[in-house]
Amino acid sequence: MVHAASDKAVPWSRFDAGKLCLSIFPGLQLPIITRYYVTLSFLTTAACALEIITPFNVYFNAHLIFKKGELWRLLTNFFFFGNLGLDFVFHMFFLVKYCKSLEEGSFRGRSADFLWMLLFGGTLLTVLAPFVSIEFLGSSLTFMMVYVWGRRHQYVNLSFLGIFNFTAPYLPWVLLAFSVMLGSSPKVDLLGMVAGTFCCVQALGAPQHL
Repeated sequence: MVHAASDKAVPWSRFDAGKLCLSIFPGLQLPIITRYYVTLSFLTTAACALEIITPFNVYFNAHLIFKKGELWRLLTNFFFFGNLGLDFVFHMFFLVKYCKSLEEGSFRGRSADFLWMLLFGGTLLTVLAPFVSIEFLGSSLTFMMVYVWGRRHQYVNLSFLGIFNFTAPYLPWVLLAFSVMLGSSPKVDLLGMVAGTFCCVQALGAPQHL
């Protein structure tokens, strides 16, 4: 629901992502970093869908960032997940599931360390993006978290559509293969896996079975 802006602006210091997130996703309890990321992703994508802004205002463009001073693009490109629809729901499901699982599991009580891992991974993605021509890095960052989650839960058994079973470290590869079968480019997922590998080494210790 879109409300008309009031005459009196609400100061940013009163912005509460927790209350806003609960109003958008009733009953969904999220840790702080996941809460802010999910909320900002939903608001950015919704704002584009409602034509309050356009994807051209938020996409990653090195020329506009470093030559024109549009520094906000370094962050906003991570918050846009395409048109509101089934694909957006799919991305939000993975974002909430694995971001929340990492923050409440491997990084329980260490939200600052989790934020540092996201910043480290986001920086790697930003450096690599111009070489593979990717304008929106939110999907790659989500896939990075899937990769890290898999490495931290290597003995968890999973099933793909009830067809075959595999352990968690192979989840990114299964999703990558499924994405390619549907005709999508593998570069977004591969970029996330590259960043995830470095994050495992930097933040969590050397990963197993690389």
